[in-house]
Amino acid sequence: MAVRRLAPKELQPATFTFSEDNLAWAKKQIAKFPPGRQQSAVISILWRAQEQNEGWVSEAAIRAVADMLGMAHIRVMEIATFYTMFQLSPVGKKAHVQVCGTTPCMLRGAGELIDVCKHRIHHDPLHVSADGDFSWEEVECLGACVNAPMVQIWKDTYEDLTAESFNKVLDGFASGNPPKPGPQDGRQFSAPEGGPRVLKDVVRPAGAADKRPKEPALLDAEAKRPGAAANVQERPSPKPPADDATRKDPP
Repeated sequence: MAVRRLAPKELQPATFTFSEDNLAWAKKQIAKFPPGRQQSAVISILWRAQEQNEGWVSEAAIRAVADMLGMAHIRVMEIATFYTMFQLSPVGKKAHVQVCGTTPCMLRGAGELIDVCKHRIHHDPLHVSADGDFSWEEVECLGACVNAPMVQIWKDTYEDLTAESFNKVLDGFASGNPPKPGPQDGRQFSAPEGGPRVLKDVVRPAGAADKRPKEPALLDAEAKRPGAAANVQERPSPKPPADDATRKDPP
């Protein structure tokens, strides 16, 4: 991993203060943990600080989060510089694009997405565009290999991209109307392109009733339905005790 350092002093704001809404949100996150364990909320609160600070974490924000959680400043500094989800210098105000450059995405056309970034945003990664609205970088696997190639912008992923559809995604952010996250080719999540390809016809014996449900068991918009409790187990009946093989008067 490359060495990650904070932005130069001339780019650092003098102070950072959470907004009223974000401060109330942060207190709710802290309340989720038992007394003495409030430091467990550091990553979520640091992420909220990054969102408020136009997509990057300043030194003042790191100190503010540390003071809120009663942590040494260096401890929060270690977290911010270790996790690449935290940007340590200013990024594009409208979008910071993370292009997955791992093998599956590269084989499926990530190089073309990088070319779009170079021509449209800046030739070099981690540089802000001339208008200050966009920046980009190449990152390692973002966990959507089956939908390669893909990019992540802020906390959302845009998948199954081509150079043309990627340009449309950037157009949406530029106009203030980002497209819906997920596949950009009409695909349903990671289902086969074009819809189901196998098990479309069920062959049943003559006279057998069709027991298939009339409606899907679970719609995309529905939450997962509760099932049986995970701690309920079927236990076999206990076996009778084995006979004593040392008995001299067996039955």
